[in-house]
Amino acid sequence: MKLNRAYETEIVAAILYTSLFFVILSIGLIIFFYYSRKKIIKNELEKKDLELHFQQQQLYAVLVTQEEERMRIAQDLHDDISAKLNIVSLNSHLLNRANLTTSETEEITANIVNLTSKALESTRRIAHDLLPPVLDKFGLHAGIEELCADFNSSKSVKVGYENNITFDPADKSKHLHVFRVLQELMNNSLRHGLATQINIAFSQEETLTVCNYSDNGCGFDASDAQNQHGLGMKNISSRINFLRGVIKIHSEPKKGVQVIFKF
Repeated sequence: MKLNRAYETEIVAAILYTSLFFVILSIGLIIFFYYSRKKIIKNELEKKDLELHFQQQQLYAVLVTQEEERMRIAQDLHDDISAKLNIVSLNSHLLNRANLTTSETEEITANIVNLTSKALESTRRIAHDLLPPVLDKFGLHAGIEELCADFNSSKSVKVGYENNITFDPADKSKHLHVFRVLQELMNNSLRHGLATQINIAFSQEETLTVCNYSDNGCGFDASDAQNQHGLGMKNISSRINFLRGVIKIHSEPKKGVQVIFKF
């Protein structure tokens, strides 16, 4: 009987210790999963904060670019078109003066016609800057060709353009972003990089459209993050983001710039 009781006591003790072990193990697992989950949630929140900060920077860049564009247009309207129209108005009032000779009337009329023509030309230029008619009517390929021709006409830079794909007319809203990215890159190459040669090439990579852009300008240190956070670069990054694309920029001082973006 004593042996049976001792054996039963050992079994009960073993069961208790085993139960206690599993309880401690369960508590340990719960604590482990709790803190692991907490760490995962923290990492996700930090990631979302970074994404939100990046989106805010992109939005800021777009808004600043828009405001700069509005200020430029307002200045053009005030300094150019408004000034010309004011002179047209003054000349029109001169026509109401009595005793005007024929030659004076002809001179005033010629001034009015000349100034009106210049004001119309300025209006067309502003409208062209806002939305190039060729891009809107004939698509991205024609728009880029005209953009390259405009830069080539300056005689300060030579632009080479090669396109091996057909742009889908249904993607017109996307194409405007592509056009603006190229416009920004070319302005940077000319204004900051002092490039004399720019090359642009489009190709297809599975389902993605790839643009290879390069210049022979003075370049910059691409490893320095500050060089890639100007408003121009933020504007480019925002547009690539709208395209759901990716962009890679490679540059070294005195070795030009190479940009590859896919969308």
